[in-house]
Amino acid sequence: MKGQDVVFLLVVGLGLWIVGTIYFANYGRAILETTGMRYWSAFALSPVVSVIACIGILRWRNIPATNWATAMLLLAIPGMIGEAVVLSRFSTFMPKMQAASGGRYGAFLFATYALALALAEAVTLRATP
Repeated sequence: MKGQDVVFLLVVGLGLWIVGTIYFANYGRAILETTGMRYWSAFALSPVVSVIACIGILRWRNIPATNWATAMLLLAIPGMIGEAVVLSRFSTFMPKMQAASGGRYGAFLFATYALALALAEAVTLRATP
């Protein structure tokens, strides 16, 4: 993977995190503080949509399958660091939500990052001779 790809993936990962955090800051109540059915539907759908977007980015940049694990980690690192800050001060960064929603928000994050990194690792392992 080229050095410019590394920088690109980190910057795009930061951008995705910013957009996602702003979205949840504004609309998270409707997802996290709602009925069980709506929450679990969103819980299942959100990671899938995020992973599809990340796969699209890797394909668009022509990242070889042997580098997908590294590339996906580069996309994820800015968000993982950012979310650690958000979760540590949830009421400050997500003032429209109840503090108790931090756990549900964290669960969304763990599911999304786990799915993205596991899929990328599987692709890399399959492509590696």
